[in-house]
Amino acid sequence: MSSDIIKDVRSLLEFHGKPKKEVYLDSENSGLIFPEALEALIEAYKNTGYGHPSITHKIGWESYEKLYESSSILANVLNCNLEEIVYTHNGTEANNLAILGLAESYKERKKILVSSIEHLSVIFPADYLQKYGYKVIKIPVDKEGFVNIDFINENIDKNTLLVSIAAVNHEIGTIQDLKTIVDVIKDKDSEIFVHTDACDALGKIKMDLRKLNIDLASFSSHKVYGPKGAGALYVKEGIKLEPIIYGQLSTQRLWPSLENIPSIIGFSKAIEILNSNFEYYTLKMINLRDMLIKNIIEEIEYVLLNGPEGNKRSPDNANLSFLYCEGEALTVELSLNGIYVSSGSACTSRVLEPSHVLLAIGRKYEEAHGSLLMKVTPFHNEEDIEYVIEKMPGIISRIRSISPIKPGGEKNV
Repeated sequence: MSSDIIKDVRSLLEFHGKPKKEVYLDSENSGLIFPEALEALIEAYKNTGYGHPSITHKIGWESYEKLYESSSILANVLNCNLEEIVYTHNGTEANNLAILGLAESYKERKKILVSSIEHLSVIFPADYLQKYGYKVIKIPVDKEGFVNIDFINENIDKNTLLVSIAAVNHEIGTIQDLKTIVDVIKDKDSEIFVHTDACDALGKIKMDLRKLNIDLASFSSHKVYGPKGAGALYVKEGIKLEPIIYGQLSTQRLWPSLENIPSIIGFSKAIEILNSNFEYYTLKMINLRDMLIKNIIEEIEYVLLNGPEGNKRSPDNANLSFLYCEGEALTVELSLNGIYVSSGSACTSRVLEPSHVLLAIGRKYEEAHGSLLMKVTPFHNEEDIEYVIEKMPGIISRIRSISPIKPGGEKNV
C-alpha cells in the first residue's frame, strides 16, 4: 500500500461524495453484520471473551467457556460434534487446510477432482499440489453450473484422494445436489474423501452434515452476516489432517495461535439468528432476488441471467450479464448513484480477468466482462430493490452510449 494510492483514493472519495440513498449489494466480498452479532463481539472485548482460552486464570477460563458455547451452537446447527470443528480466520484458510492438510496425511493417493467453478481458495491449493505429483481434474459443469455427475463417476478411481464441490456456488448461486454426488462417490469407493466449500450454503440452505455424509466442510463468518475474522472447518471424526501452519498451540491442534474469540462469538450469534429465522429470511431474500432479476430483465434489453432460476438458485444471488457494457465501468457508475455491487468474479475483479465461473458455464469473454454480481440480504427491503430497478436502465444506457461496441456489432463513434 503506497501513499500515492492513498492520495488517489482520498481524491476519489471526495469527488464521489455521499449519495442521498445507498444500497449495498456486495456481501459476496464483505458486508453487513447482524446488530446482535456486533453487540456480542463488543461485549466479548469489553467483558467476557477477550482473554486467551488456554491460559489458567479467570479471564482465560471465561474465554474457554465462551468458545465452548459458540462451538455448541455451530455443532447443533450443522448436526456434528464439537470436536469436529476447527476454527480458522476465514473460509479461505479452511479450504486450504482441508485440501493441503488432507494431502499431507494421505500420500498414497494422488488424484484430486474439483469442480471447474470452485472458489479460487479451492482451485489454487489443489493446483499447487501438482508440483508434488498430484493429478488435478476439473469437473465440467452445464450452462447453469451443475456438475456433471457421470464425469465424476467415470473419473474417480483407486488413486483418487479427494473430490471438492461447493454446495452453493459463490458467484452464480447454483445449489448442487450434494447428497447424490456424495452417494455416487462413496458407492464407488468409500475411501475417497469429499469436501464442500459451504461458505455460501450456511444460512441459505439447510445443512445437515450427518445426513450428507460429507467428510470436510468449510464455513465463513462474514457470509452469514457475522464479523470478519472467523471461519471454521468441519472434519469428520476419524479423518486425519496435518497442520499447514505451525506455532504456539492454543485449544486446537490444526490451527495454531490464539483463536479470535470475540469474532467466533459474533459468528455463532449470527448463525443462531439465521437458524432461528431460516424460513422467514430465505423467503424474504427469494422475493427480493426475484423482484430484482425479473424487473431488470423486463426493463433492459440484452441482459442474460447467469446461473439457474427458482429453487435451484441460492436465495440471495442475482448475477446478470449486461451485453455491450464493461463491468468495471458499471460498478463505478452504480457507485456514483449509491448502488454497490461487484463485477465478474468478486475475487478476480481487481486483475480485470473474466470470471472463470462464467467462462465455465459457456459465457463468452465479452458476456463475462459485462456481468454484475448482486446479493440481497435479510437487511434489504422492497424500497431498496425498487431504487436499484429505477436507476439501472439509465445507468446501463449511459455506459452503452460510450461503449466501443453497440448492438448489431457496430462500433460507436
